[in-house]
Amino acid sequence: MTEVDLAPSKSDDLLFAVEHVTLRFGGVTSLSDVSLELHRGEILSVIGPNGAGKTSLFNCLTGVYRPQEGTIIFTPKSGHPVSVIGRKPYKVNRLGVARTFQTSRMFNALTTFENVKIGVESKQHTGPIGAMLRLPRTRREEHQSDLKTLELLRFVGLTRRANELSSSLPYGDRRRLEIARALGTSPEALLLDEPAAGTNPAEKGELADLIRKVNSELGVTVLLIEHDMKLVMSVAQRIIVLNFGQVIAEGSPAQIQRDPVVINAYLGAPDDENETTTGES
Repeated sequence: MTEVDLAPSKSDDLLFAVEHVTLRFGGVTSLSDVSLELHRGEILSVIGPNGAGKTSLFNCLTGVYRPQEGTIIFTPKSGHPVSVIGRKPYKVNRLGVARTFQTSRMFNALTTFENVKIGVESKQHTGPIGAMLRLPRTRREEHQSDLKTLELLRFVGLTRRANELSSSLPYGDRRRLEIARALGTSPEALLLDEPAAGTNPAEKGELADLIRKVNSELGVTVLLIEHDMKLVMSVAQRIIVLNFGQVIAEGSPAQIQRDPVVINAYLGAPDDENETTTGES
């Protein structure tokens, strides 16, 4: 069985550079003059109340939304800096950016194996003629995609469920399956949009371990949106806080926990329970 390709160790190279991004929908401003940096190899979390603009930010980074102002530059390992703005989502994915969503988006009629293989095959080069004629290159790519799919299922702990329909999986397994499918595209950056939503405490712990493993073993940079503060504080190396579409704080988990502006806007008093609310961001 082949191993998932490993990436170089962490560095201070910029992967995403977001400068002065503003996104409006009619008279509503979803993001206002947002600037941030995502460094290659880090785990960065974006937190904030519902409606703070977190998912809008993800949608700008992945080409779903086109902001009216600002710049978003992605710099792949091999290549020159590229503007994401104006590129279709599938082209942003080909640059090396993968994401998951707040709500599960599996192909429910397909097996766990088939769902991951779709992600893997998105980076293959076989065209329709090669597929129909079953040329040698096509057969080689088919074999390689099967091996990589099995390796990713092993990586996320779903090997024993490979032949089960994705619709039959427990919710925590579906979340891990989404991550495996995203990893199938060999991303440099993985954007996780509330991956712990709907999971129980045990599943949250397993998810935190998986996020760390994706980052440390595969060398994939992670940008995480999450409401569960216990999970965020356990995995994030750096945190950015959004409120009403604006960045109000940035720093280490310890700095964010002590920041009076963040406490007032989002975290609440130290004795408050960790927030685990899910929903639109």
